[in-house]
Amino acid sequence: MNHKTDINYRKESLKKLLHVITKHEEAIIKALYDDFKKPAFEAVLTETNYVISDLKETIKNINSWAKPKKVSASLLNFPSSDYVYSEPYGHVLILSPWNYPFQLALCPLVAAVAAGNKVTLKPSELTPHTAAIISKIISETFPIKEVVVVTGDATVAADLLKKRWDYIFFTGSVAVGKIVAKAAAENLTPVTLELGGKSPCIVDETANLELSARRIVWGKIINAGQTCVAPDYILVHHKMKDTLVKFLILEIEKALGANPEESPDYARIINLKNWERQLSLLENQKTLFGGKSTKESLYLAPTLLDEPKMDSKVMQEEIFGPILPILSYKTKADIEKIILSFEKPLSLYLFTQNKSFVDEVLQKYSFGGGCINDTVIHLVNNKLPFGGVGNSGMGAYHGKLSFDIFSHKKAIVKRGTWLDLPLRYAPYKDKLQTIQKLLKWI
Repeated sequence: MNHKTDINYRKESLKKLLHVITKHEEAIIKALYDDFKKPAFEAVLTETNYVISDLKETIKNINSWAKPKKVSASLLNFPSSDYVYSEPYGHVLILSPWNYPFQLALCPLVAAVAAGNKVTLKPSELTPHTAAIISKIISETFPIKEVVVVTGDATVAADLLKKRWDYIFFTGSVAVGKIVAKAAAENLTPVTLELGGKSPCIVDETANLELSARRIVWGKIINAGQTCVAPDYILVHHKMKDTLVKFLILEIEKALGANPEESPDYARIINLKNWERQLSLLENQKTLFGGKSTKESLYLAPTLLDEPKMDSKVMQEEIFGPILPILSYKTKADIEKIILSFEKPLSLYLFTQNKSFVDEVLQKYSFGGGCINDTVIHLVNNKLPFGGVGNSGMGAYHGKLSFDIFSHKKAIVKRGTWLDLPLRYAPYKDKLQTIQKLLKWI
């Protein structure tokens, strides 16, 4: 295939994928509910519509994204024209997680296909209904030699990692991310790791507490807290703590009612193992609100914890559930001590009206991304990179960055033949001073 035909083929494949996903949207929503009672509203907002919007943008822009980009040429290469070509890596492996099992499988896949790669996708075994509908959608859209879905448990993923790939894209825990990175290193395979961490949420004495509480609660209870960028713990100014707690409780009850277990708008913990882990985080903790659980339905209420100790389990692990520890601080040094005791987080949230404090926090702390006076919504703008730093991941995607991350950028100099200055060629003889002057001038 020539370049233009290849891009047109990719675009037609993505258009077909868009059609098939739209056709099966109700089945996708049902699968997400069957896997862990994800509310239909959340399924559309964070899964199907997210992927559909991503597809539409990719289809609209793929020609310009894939077109060779002309860059300024170096005078040292005169006469020349210089370009950056985007070429596919080859055969890529995408390992997707269970918490947003449709979005976090399909968005990387869309980008990998747009960039011209062949794809093997391994969805999570913890969401079997969603994995099944993904398999159906892919089989209806792509020839098996171009995109294939491989289902199975962790042993299947381990076997896939033993194979040689041209690129690996993984979303999941830090622990598994290290396994993926180690496997990739065996073949010097480039890798993107979208991981997590303990994302702090700072609320200072100038914050609008009622609005802050509403936005924090939304960011925490969506998907029952099983979100990599959910606020992991709150750091609130000690004078504001009691008022903030009052508003947090009001906002939880406003969103989910007096008994969240009866709310149709609240998901469940993904499986028994994770449910038991959540309960273990509550051991020996003082509960300000919530704490109720039901094993049969894997339900855990939104739960506020009061001042857990830093060496407690709930403060030593990423929570990844509806538990929200609340710690108070008196000075900025208190904030610094707590945040810097952890690895670099995937997100950081700051609620304040103090612009100088915003600047100070942004300069002082390293994290993947975040919001001022809100939570989670930085994911919505696909012009913003999404990814971690340090232990929270490597590589960023969304929008054009997704296309770029699955593309090798090939540098090409097209050199003219009508002039060939002899300065660079040996014998160098008396050329040293001339080249030094030339380089200073350039």
